[in-house]
Amino acid sequence: MAKIRHSSFDCSPGCSVEAAISLIDGKWKTVILWHLLNEGTLRFNEIRKRVPSITQRMLTNQLRELEQDGIIHREVYPQVPPKVEYSLTELGHSLEQILIALKTWGDAHLDQFGKLSLTQ
Repeated sequence: MAKIRHSSFDCSPGCSVEAAISLIDGKWKTVILWHLLNEGTLRFNEIRKRVPSITQRMLTNQLRELEQDGIIHREVYPQVPPKVEYSLTELGHSLEQILIALKTWGDAHLDQFGKLSLTQ
């Protein structure tokens, strides 16, 4: 089932947060963005190796959504076999501080995540 794409926001006080989150929501988008941020341009299978828990279909869908939102660039090279590379756009690079903040927070609280999953 396709994700319902954002179209407009109600401009309540949380509108800008809603807009930002709608672009990077999804279980794998921030992980994909993190790898592209730190490693630069990657091919599909290189991303898949770095995120082994993701299915091929899910990776394809997440990359398509990120591309549609202008966060990543997909470059297709006309050769056989086809070569496709993914990289961050300027908009994607503008998420750098957000991704770093998420990683810093996650590193600081990682021990709590382990405890939560063991007790549930």
